[in-house]
Amino acid sequence: MPEQKAAPLRSDAQRNRSRILKVAVAELTRSADTPLSVIAKKAGVGQGTFYRHFPDRETLVLEIYRHEMHQVADRAAELLKTRPPDQALREWMDHLARFAVTKAGLAEAMRQVTSAPGSPGKPAHAPVTAAAELLLRANAQAGTIKPGVTADHLFLAVAGLWHLDNRTDWQPRLTWLLDLVMDGLRAGGTQAWDSTDIG
Repeated sequence: MPEQKAAPLRSDAQRNRSRILKVAVAELTRSADTPLSVIAKKAGVGQGTFYRHFPDRETLVLEIYRHEMHQVADRAAELLKTRPPDQALREWMDHLARFAVTKAGLAEAMRQVTSAPGSPGKPAHAPVTAAAELLLRANAQAGTIKPGVTADHLFLAVAGLWHLDNRTDWQPRLTWLLDLVMDGLRAGGTQAWDSTDIG
């Protein structure tokens, strides 16, 4: 018997769900320990409505994380439609970086729900990795970056993002770091990156 797909949400239910997610992102970004009751109240929904959409904290946090990752990933294709490949890549790196730095509370909430015994693991980064590969391929084809750069190389190069403290004046340091990485990626010669040199 073929598997039946879940029925689409009614428009009012979809609005409630979207409102809950929007409030939850803001509140959990501020503090990983924000009570679910506070999120429900600020979203303007009752406890029953809230728990119909998100029966527990784990479900809510995992859904937010997936949603935010897809937002970052989807931005890559949007940028490539309106920007030259190198500019699209640089702007996408900004988008990725702001997600990494400003969502510190959300990252902590994710750590809490995935580190508990019996909890599911952290969702895969596949959408963001695919977005990075899309941008890198476009740049390689345009000859704007050195050949041979992979998503793994890019993430290794920008790993410092996750060490920036969002309670400080982090924006200038962020710009400096990403400009440095982009300068390193730009094609200044024909030699490809050798992955055996950097792992």
